[in-house]
Amino acid sequence: MRAVVWDGPGTPMTVEEVPVPSPQAGEALVRVAATGVCHTDLHVIKGEVAFPAPGVLGHEISGHIEALGEGVEDLAVGDRVVGAFIMPCGACRQCEVGRDDMCEPFFEQNRLRGNLFDGTSRLTRADGSRLSMYSMAGLAEYAVVPVTGLTHLPEGLPLEESAVLGCAAFTAYGALARADGDLTGRSVAVVAVGGVGSSIIQFARHLGAEPLIAVDVDDTKLAVARDLGATVTVNSRTVDAREAVLEATGGAGAELVLEVIGRPETVELGVSLLREGGQLVVVGIAAGAATAAIPITGLVRRGLTITGSYGARTRRDLPEVVRLADEGAFDVRRAVTRRFTLEEAPQAYDLLDAGQIQGRSIVVMS
Repeated sequence: MRAVVWDGPGTPMTVEEVPVPSPQAGEALVRVAATGVCHTDLHVIKGEVAFPAPGVLGHEISGHIEALGEGVEDLAVGDRVVGAFIMPCGACRQCEVGRDDMCEPFFEQNRLRGNLFDGTSRLTRADGSRLSMYSMAGLAEYAVVPVTGLTHLPEGLPLEESAVLGCAAFTAYGALARADGDLTGRSVAVVAVGGVGSSIIQFARHLGAEPLIAVDVDDTKLAVARDLGATVTVNSRTVDAREAVLEATGGAGAELVLEVIGRPETVELGVSLLREGGQLVVVGIAAGAATAAIPITGLVRRGLTITGSYGARTRRDLPEVVRLADEGAFDVRRAVTRRFTLEEAPQAYDLLDAGQIQGRSIVVMS
């Protein structure tokens, strides 16, 4: 099969012919239709997030089941599926209490070592040398995925575009699930409206947020956010974002702010946009050990809450994300703004790094 191989920071990604992997117990081999292009992969490519090279990236996929390992009962060969980037083991302490997003073996084995739960990778180069797997290693024509990370895709949803349900929509849904209470009629601001941020806009609109404020430095992205349901758009490069949010909220500030890029200055901006008793949900992954300066007295006196949100709870939330998309709450066709071939995948990440991708792009295998 063809796969995009990453040899470490500062080296170009290349398309290689590698052996098709085989699923083991509790796993499925997916013939990949499409893979989403995400900033988290970009952090790995640039060496901003530690991950062992060489490896294959790509962590949100759609496709068909090609083969099944032992013990799989709820999927069949030929089924349409989507895969989430968090692939829970289903048996650790965190998974037992429903915190799939905190699965200990997933982070220990996959995110730190590039393995699946048995401590080995399913991928090798043509010469037999090992390749690390970032999640299911979806930048390839086939991917082995633990079935805990998969859910069925209804026929009414387009196969390729639905790849973005496994991270962009999944992460957006998980972030809003961290909010305290019903969003109906509550003021919500989203800082950075790329792939995940624009997905949050779609879900927040569906959940009744009002006003729904999009903050970014790119007018094109802001225009997309308005089309997706934002009622107010703010270019923080040309106007004072805090003043604009205060104006949109009658001088109070936003009840809920979601920060989706992972930069110190945007986290600090997010805090500044909150009203008394407001909540900031930080979604963006930062480069390295980046930190943000939070005014301690303001945090305490104003009763603010800051919450981290890494994805969602796969076994519970991924089926719900797909259900909502099937009902029209999240439009995968509008979420996907560009398509690339597998050979063009390196270019897709270069464009993402340059800020030239609005919404979400996908790499298609056919």
